Amino acid sequence: MFRFENIAAFNYLWLIPIIIIVGFIFERRAKKRMEKAIGSRLYPFLASSVSTKKRSIKALLQVLTVLFFVLALARPQLGESQQEVKSEGVEIILAVDVSESMMAEDVKPSRLAQAKAELSRLIDLMPGNKVGVVAFAGSAALLSPLTNDPGAVKMFIESLEPSSVSSQGTNFMEALRVSKEAFERGGVSTDEVVKVTRVILLASDGEDHEPGALEEAKKFVGEGVRIFSLAYGTEKGGAIPVRDGMGFLKGYKKDRQGQTILTTVKGDALRALAEAGRGSFYFATFGGEQTKHLVEDIANLEKTQFDTTVATQYEERFQTLLFLGIILGLLDLFLGERRSGFRFWKGRYEVPPG
Repeated sequence: MFRFENIAAFNYLWLIPIIIIVGFIFERRAKKRMEKAIGSRLYPFLASSVSTKKRSIKALLQVLTVLFFVLALARPQLGESQQEVKSEGVEIILAVDVSESMMAEDVKPSRLAQAKAELSRLIDLMPGNKVGVVAFAGSAALLSPLTNDPGAVKMFIESLEPSSVSSQGTNFMEALRVSKEAFERGGVSTDEVVKVTRVILLASDGEDHEPGALEEAKKFVGEGVRIFSLAYGTEKGGAIPVRDGMGFLKGYKKDRQGQTILTTVKGDALRALAEAGRGSFYFATFGGEQTKHLVEDIANLEKTQFDTTVATQYEERFQTLLFLGIILGLLDLFLGERRSGFRFWKGRYEVPPG
């Protein structure tokens, strides 16, 4: 089967008539300027050394060079083969804290911004897995069901904001509950034969204000769900900025007594959840080293084959066209415009050209 992979490349064929028209216009203008400068009688004598045939050949070479380059850019393909591609990995729910405390700027640009950047990089480091996204604060919401499309997952990660959920606060138990429902609705069906490794990754600053999450995590382990956690922020903490609709800083969030609220990272709660969920806990760092360790931990888990697809691969044939285009371009560069065997006259003496 013969096909072109990049059909859009044929738009560059418009360069061919443009080259012809521009070349014709410049040649006419140059002739008129020369005739005006030296006279119409003297011009034929001075221009007699130029070979119109060679000029035509050079123009043809330029056209063919562009043609072959465009055809090569269109990537002609001839011949095909089919390859079976197996997708295997684990099912992962990224439960991301979007509470107002995650907007603290003790890490730049903010805890939530750092979490989004780190989790997007995490997706790139873990190909083959099915990933979903849950946003949580006082309540939780499933933003992206389980999918093996990394582009879609990163799009939902980038959209995470405090407004992604209906109520503020931090409720790990609600995050775990919604994550578990996401596995049941969009995950692979499990039975005595098929076992799927499932992971909930909690990304938060650790300020949990609701009880019951630790007991829930222990129950999940018995159902085959592992819990990992990443803490964002610093132990020193930071104030929560308040911004207007244009994003300009208006001040910092205050309590009822008018004191600026200082939010600090509570790693103990996240560490306890990871231990109860037979996972690992890490403080997120600027260089992303801890994220790499987390990827290694998840990679060591037992993987499941999700599906098998047949990919068709086509054999590229652009190399010959590209080579021809280069050869013709070089011929155009080295081909002169003077007539072969032409002799100049200098007074009464005939001398060779050049």
